[in-house]
Amino acid sequence: MGRSVREILNLYNPGAPLERAWTIPAPWYFDARIAELERQSVFGASWQVAGRAEQVREKGQFFTADVAGEPLVVARGEDGQLRAFYNVCRHHAAAVVTEAQGCAKQFRCPYHGWTYGNDGALKGMVEFEGVCDFDRAQNGLVAARVDTWEGFVFVNLGGDAAPLAEFLGQAVALTAPLELAKRLYFFDRRVYTLNCNWKVYVDNYLDGGYHVPHAHKGLSSVIDYPQYTIENYERCCLQSSPLSADAGSEAAVSATRQGRAFYLWVYPNFMINAYVGVMDTNLVLPLGVDRCAVVFDYYFADTSMAAEEHNRESIAVSEQVQDEDMAICDAVQRGLGSRAYVAGRLSVRREAGEHLFHRLLHADLLKGNVQE
Repeated sequence: MGRSVREILNLYNPGAPLERAWTIPAPWYFDARIAELERQSVFGASWQVAGRAEQVREKGQFFTADVAGEPLVVARGEDGQLRAFYNVCRHHAAAVVTEAQGCAKQFRCPYHGWTYGNDGALKGMVEFEGVCDFDRAQNGLVAARVDTWEGFVFVNLGGDAAPLAEFLGQAVALTAPLELAKRLYFFDRRVYTLNCNWKVYVDNYLDGGYHVPHAHKGLSSVIDYPQYTIENYERCCLQSSPLSADAGSEAAVSATRQGRAFYLWVYPNFMINAYVGVMDTNLVLPLGVDRCAVVFDYYFADTSMAAEEHNRESIAVSEQVQDEDMAICDAVQRGLGSRAYVAGRLSVRREAGEHLFHRLLHADLLKGNVQE
């Protein structure tokens, strides 16, 4: 007989200190029941990045997104208020808004023509006379919580999450000196599909630079590895390192990675990677137990035509690192399926961030399993 979800969760001991801790066990990366529990209790309960504030700066602007398997539309109403709604018609569940983004005062469902204002209110129904006990006011688009931070739009599907600023905790103060929303501007996007569980990618990100000297020769040529620091907070981890170039540094890397590396992970799946005048964000999205997508958004202090070549060079450096990480993560997923592996130990010097991730994840999954 197979293990129950509770038995799989109990394979991990969240109370073990880092020097005695093991990673979460391999079944967590393969079991479809764990993936569904994550969808409900992690992605569906936490604040999730859905888009950029600049996409909905003006009245009527909107964009669509998918969060925890739910279709959403985020819109700036005619009253200037930012709102988020489930992109589901209240008549027969079709997607009301089919464009990725745009500007509109009203949304018209393409299925039966029901019309909603950009404030979510139901404005009109086609051929609906004679229907008894129908309250138009109670049949607008269903709202979801929405808020912004540093130019990012977050949504929350669960009713129990703390306000966004409280959820982010120390991440707010850690990023404040960088003035991201004031100094950096969106430039381009890349989306990568990996053949691994989303947690494999997060584990790799949070290993405290452990793999950098071995897997990322270009990036390693400018990172001061002995001075690499890892700081855990309640729901985020900051990894940082001085950067310096010498004769052995790769030219493209040293030209685009300067100052001090700032790598911030916000539970469960959002990362900010900042250098002087350069930033990329990573949003990790599960596509199945053994597939995930990572959305890279690139930002620069200068997005003028004069800076185009430099910015493209910077993205190329990032793409090289991502190609290397994809190979690692795909290999790890294959290894997790081996009968030779169940769990591994953690480096006290390097993998405190991974330890934090696993403990937070265990708490959410255990809570979700109890509620179910």
